Amino acid sequence: MAELGKKIATRQSYGEVLQELSEKYDNLIVLDADLAGSTKSGMIKKVHPEMHIDCGIAEANMTVIAAGLSTCGMIPVISTFAMFGAGRSYEQVRNSIGYPHLNVKICCTHAGITVGQDGASHQCLEDLALMREIPGMVVMNPADDSEAKAAIRAAVAYEGPVYIRLGRAAVPVVFPEDMDFEIGKGVVLREGTDVTIAATGVCVDSALKAADKLAEEGISAEVINICTIKPLDTQLLLKSVGKTRKIVTVEEHFVTGGLGSAVAECLAENDPVKMLRIGVKDTFGQSGTADELMKFYGLDADSVAASVKAYLA
Repeated sequence: MAELGKKIATRQSYGEVLQELSEKYDNLIVLDADLAGSTKSGMIKKVHPEMHIDCGIAEANMTVIAAGLSTCGMIPVISTFAMFGAGRSYEQVRNSIGYPHLNVKICCTHAGITVGQDGASHQCLEDLALMREIPGMVVMNPADDSEAKAAIRAAVAYEGPVYIRLGRAAVPVVFPEDMDFEIGKGVVLREGTDVTIAATGVCVDSALKAADKLAEEGISAEVINICTIKPLDTQLLLKSVGKTRKIVTVEEHFVTGGLGSAVAECLAENDPVKMLRIGVKDTFGQSGTADELMKFYGLDADSVAASVKAYLA
């Protein structure tokens, strides 16, 4: 069982929940691009080897194979790195999965700067933006082990295309194993009155710890977890902003196209307030440890707290 605070990589959560789901869905089929060890999709082979297909280093081909399998009543789950699944295969995802609105789940690991030493070429910081623009595509970015498993269970049960962003680095468990989860619903993790902090993925932990630091200085921050970037929980966001009148978004993604952009669009159309978007600003990543890079790009708890204070000032 996942212990709160224990560090687990969401790619590990992915492999474990695939084993679980293989016992429930006899039409589940997992496809990998010669990365089964890294994505942990190979874990399903230990219990049901017939449910796993290694497509080789041919992500575009794998995507089209998954599309075809879905038309035969299968539930295909694509596994690869985010740079390849969202980047290299974008045309096939758009035209072969998105356009016909097929029941394919795209689960991409090694997203964001927490890929670490692999460097800029593998640190995909635009995947949420790319997938969010495909009509009908559900886009999710779970924060920890518990939420990753819940999101994947929900995705497999959902009829239609889903993109799920997963990580390489071990991250703290912030949710109980039996957490409630619903596609398209955010969660208020901490009530506050001075500012709303909406975070997604690995930055949820940073936001919670930043809120603790702000509280020590008399600043009451409301923290919202947004796992589903699309469809966005606009009702929850508008309710929170209606109370605090200030909002900060935090994401391990470019500040354009991801959570920050989605929230900005929502507020611009419904309740404009001045907001701050914390993320990577128009620059590529670089090689370093996950912790070093989170701090360098201002995504660790201390940096988030400092940015929020400056914004409020």
